[in-house]
Amino acid sequence: MFEQMSQSEAKEAVLQLVEEYWSQFHQAKDTEEPERIPYSGRVYDSAEMKNLVDSALDFWLTAGEYTEQFESGLAEYIGVSFCSVVNSGSSANLLAFMALTSPLLKARRVLPGDEIITVAACFPTTLAPVIQYGAIPVFIDITIPEYNINISQLEQALTNKTKAVMIAHTLGNPFDLGAVKDFCDKNNLWLIEDNCDALGSEYYLDKIWRKTGSVGDIGTSSFYPPHHITMGEGGAVYTKNPLLHKIIRSLRDWGRDCICNSGQDNRCGHRFSKQYGKLPMGYDHKYVYSHFGYNLKATDMQAAIGVAQLEKLPKFVLRRRDNFDYLKERLQAYEDFLMLPEPCPNSLPSWFGFLVTCKNGVSRNTLIAHLEDRGIQTRMLFAGNILRHPCFEGLEDGVDYRVATPLVNTDRTLYDTFWVGVYPGMTNKQLDKMADEIILAIKKQGMAI
Repeated sequence: MFEQMSQSEAKEAVLQLVEEYWSQFHQAKDTEEPERIPYSGRVYDSAEMKNLVDSALDFWLTAGEYTEQFESGLAEYIGVSFCSVVNSGSSANLLAFMALTSPLLKARRVLPGDEIITVAACFPTTLAPVIQYGAIPVFIDITIPEYNINISQLEQALTNKTKAVMIAHTLGNPFDLGAVKDFCDKNNLWLIEDNCDALGSEYYLDKIWRKTGSVGDIGTSSFYPPHHITMGEGGAVYTKNPLLHKIIRSLRDWGRDCICNSGQDNRCGHRFSKQYGKLPMGYDHKYVYSHFGYNLKATDMQAAIGVAQLEKLPKFVLRRRDNFDYLKERLQAYEDFLMLPEPCPNSLPSWFGFLVTCKNGVSRNTLIAHLEDRGIQTRMLFAGNILRHPCFEGLEDGVDYRVATPLVNTDRTLYDTFWVGVYPGMTNKQLDKMADEIILAIKKQGMAI
């Protein structure tokens, strides 16, 4: 087939076949109404498949041109200077926190025993790096129905050991960035925004709409399939701070001091002409290590998918908002029994899901059993209260962690809160079915309006 073709012509022929393959075997499948309504899913077309195959045909197996294209595109979208693609959102949170432990930060370096303010209504990997390093997470409560950190309790958590605040924008709803940023600035604290569930959310600050992830010192994203865009697996860490970026890249790439990209040599022009630490003069800079790092890079094939997804992101965000508004309007009449979610003031969320807290005698467990039985997928607010999970067995309050305020609302989410999806692949028919079944489940529990 390829005998009379140049390499570029052969590649184009393969990509045309991929287009036809997608049309025949994926497009038709995607138009079928699934029996089960998932809380999230991949939304893609031939562009993602063609990029993936294009990258595979080049057979550049680590980070390359697509990675650079994605990093620059995401940085521009978020409104930051630097972006580093990694292999997962969990790795992104690991790098974000560990960057704060670098000796290069001098007096602001986080040391074991220092305190990090956070919430217990979290996804575990927002918290795990703090505990694994030996820092002390300090927990305060959340508000309902925003499901974000209670800013009125920040001062109660503050001590002379506090070094940072590390929290997520819950299911796309920004936390009060203005108040948290002011608190951090006043007390010389680092702020890490876990933006994994909020890509595309915005917050109005200093008379400008800013993307979440761009206000704090470091932001993180996840590109696991349920998220706003996907690479299959993957994540990103981003910042405006060149020193933090240098540290993040070093930690991501084995801890090395060298800034060369994969396959590149002597980018700095001093590969064999400097002296580092106690190493001999002229030791190869590519093998100088300034941090105890990891290998958390993603592949160019993953980034190739991300490049195509990033082009779709603005439409995805709008669809998520429309789906959220549609569900909320359908359920508005049942607010006596369901506490419906509210956006943070001064924010424009890119909703990841539709959170509901049951009240006035409605049983969450009965309600979600009804929905699951009818093919509607539900999810809890992640850990609910992470302190009540087996991973905290053996950890001691006041030693390994500290609870600064009663976690009343956090515990309420543990018993009364769940969520359903609003992802852009949902149809109005599916949204109507979700609303109808939620209403039916309320009525079956003897509740009526």
